[in-house]
Amino acid sequence: MDVLEKIKVCDLSALCAYEGRVALVDGQQVALFLIPNQGVFAVQNWDPIGKAFVLSRGIVGDVKGKLCVASPLYKQHFCLRSGECLENSDVRLAHWPVLLENDQVFLEWHAKA
Repeated sequence: MDVLEKIKVCDLSALCAYEGRVALVDGQQVALFLIPNQGVFAVQNWDPIGKAFVLSRGIVGDVKGKLCVASPLYKQHFCLRSGECLENSDVRLAHWPVLLENDQVFLEWHAKA
């Protein structure tokens, strides 16, 4: 059974605008992106196409109105809001809601009970 938890990941000051950072949460690598005036986004760091933990090193941008990160390996674009791959709708990243409280970054996380 999954339990929804709020997990502190880092202080907001640990993130740099438009640059990815990695956090280890419950044994999983999570890529965090701070986008000014839009928020902080959390997606899995594992690139399911390139088969490596690299998404935090990708370039953030906008493709057809969707905020995304481009994989540094094969350049697929993944939406930061939904995790969908813009070039292949069959591929999707795990993504988590981010909460900001008192300059701290929290994830809404489904933990195993």
